[in-house]
Amino acid sequence: MSTNSSKSCQPQANAPVWVTSAIVVCLAAASGCSNIQSQAANVEGVRLYQQGNYQQASDRFQQAIAQNPKSPEGYYNLAASLHKTGTLYNRPNDLKQAENLYNQCLERDPNHAECYRGLAVLLTETNRKQEAFNLLNHWSSNSPKSAEPKIELARLLEESNQTEQAKAQLVDALTIDPHNARALTALGRLRDQSGDHMQALANYQRSLSENRFQPEVAARVAQLQGAAAATGKVATAIAPASEPRTATTSQPPARY
Repeated sequence: MSTNSSKSCQPQANAPVWVTSAIVVCLAAASGCSNIQSQAANVEGVRLYQQGNYQQASDRFQQAIAQNPKSPEGYYNLAASLHKTGTLYNRPNDLKQAENLYNQCLERDPNHAECYRGLAVLLTETNRKQEAFNLLNHWSSNSPKSAEPKIELARLLEESNQTEQAKAQLVDALTIDPHNARALTALGRLRDQSGDHMQALANYQRSLSENRFQPEVAARVAQLQGAAAATGKVATAIAPASEPRTATTSQPPARY
């Protein structure tokens, strides 16, 4: 589970590629007893969620909100938990509550990337894809110096079979942040799928140089390098030698 240095962890995916409804832990240093108690409730809620105890997890996240109502993390965590149960058990009311909580999270943090992602997924799952596009486009307009909105737009565009538009969003994201490993991997995967293997290899290698903990990407780099060697093309790995390279799949990495 990767962490945000000041706020939260990335969500745990437990669904198709685009579905990132999940949970974060607030790991930032908290000041005051209520903040510490809120953090502890979030940590306990995540543990319960990961064990499949969703109702108990939701109870802990409600406690976190009560103890620190200004923090976006409790709202995100509770939204993600209700999103999970709403989808898993077909509970429309849970999904409605989750949507409200995602919005409350964004009121407290207008650049909460995980929250935008979760809300966009929920809107798409409830047959409101245009609303999801509107949400992400609004975020992108309001945060022109952030690569994250463009990466999420690329996800949604690819899901809508608009591959070239998705590539364009990722190129724009890399113009803003040339070292963004997620954008590099995503662009590499799209180019890989379209048959542009050498450009894909270059993207994958750059991504691994930024984040070497991507075994699927490292495995695909090894495959592409082997194919390049067989055809006489030059391809030099950037990934460290210790990176796992044992996967046998011939497909590009499946996730951003």
